[in-house]
Amino acid sequence: MPHKTHSIGIAAQIGAYSDAVETAPNMRWLFTSGTPGLETTSDLPADITGQAELAWKHMLQILDQAGMTTADIVKVTQYLTRPEDIPAYAKVRSRILGDARPAFMLLVVSQLVRPEFLLEVEIIAAKAELASERIGRLL
Repeated sequence: MPHKTHSIGIAAQIGAYSDAVETAPNMRWLFTSGTPGLETTSDLPADITGQAELAWKHMLQILDQAGMTTADIVKVTQYLTRPEDIPAYAKVRSRILGDARPAFMLLVVSQLVRPEFLLEVEIIAAKAELASERIGRLL
């Protein structure tokens, strides 16, 4: 992974994330929109675990389309509407991310764009681009 993590000791007291993540020059960047745990069929699980599973499934699909993995994630911003959902959400997130330690921000907000959404997740990812990929894009 071309990312370097920095620690001042705060993150280690709270969870499995990094205080800061530094990327190398000439990275290819991916920014996602806030993504809820909504099926493409408009179905929405009623519970936080179901919505978290779907939101992270969508993040993995987006990463895959970009030729990236969870190791390329440098920042995760998470919005939940109920503080009591944090442990269940964190369990899903930790399982999906495994050993990846991006920088995190988790906010509890009063409501998202639709009141039935219990969470939204957005990520920023960065990946080194091979010279051959750059040349292929230019041709």
